[in-house]
Amino acid sequence: MTAPPRPGPPVVRLDTVESTQAVALALAAEGAPDRTVVVADHQTAGRGRRGRAWADAPGASLLASIVVRPRLPLARLAAVSLASAVAVAEALAAAAGLAPRLKWPNDVLVGGRKLAGILVESRLTPAPLLVVGVGVNLHQASFAPPLDAGATSVRIETGRSVERDTLLAALLEAFDVWRARLEGEGVGPVRARWLALADTVGRRVTVDGLEGTAVGLDADGALLVDDGAAVRRVMAGEITESGVTHAARR
Repeated sequence: MTAPPRPGPPVVRLDTVESTQAVALALAAEGAPDRTVVVADHQTAGRGRRGRAWADAPGASLLASIVVRPRLPLARLAAVSLASAVAVAEALAAAAGLAPRLKWPNDVLVGGRKLAGILVESRLTPAPLLVVGVGVNLHQASFAPPLDAGATSVRIETGRSVERDTLLAALLEAFDVWRARLEGEGVGPVRARWLALADTVGRRVTVDGLEGTAVGLDADGALLVDDGAAVRRVMAGEITESGVTHAARR
């Protein structure tokens, strides 16, 4: 007699929450297992990078947070963000037929417009804990100002709707693959795939006062910027881009 399949990590489905990140962090503090996923229809206080709000219309987006109890040294934890961005891009390619590009540090673009964002939050005691938050614009037909200047959705780009659960399944499959590669093979394969999808590398950029050409990505996820005098490492910041100065993708 064949044994029944073992249940996978739980997926917690909610209607309206302040933030899937907050729910996932609370569940993790209560002992939620690795790869627990929190999904919501709507967030009233969604969080983006650097304290920004993430706005969404009810039912229009994939809003998910993944509890990660990493099997990585502390020095490699930053690479989880790179792996997550790669997973989102590959999920959008598989489920929606899109060709996303990655803007450092963790925006997912289609046609130069932001379609998805990623927020990774950490708690380092008593053991490393990460929560990977993913927001993907799915069903929006338009955006109000000021988002209309730089945002897009799967519906706008493809002319059709992709169901949230279809994209979620593709995302979790890709996330599991790239997390396993990161934990088993190190940063190299993740970094190489991120760079293959990079929109930022090769562009003239300004990052918090530093101006130069983005020439690569360090092993810890730092952006490498050549300012004409030296190649500088940028660990965090808000990036703006101008023209493409070279087409190299490392």
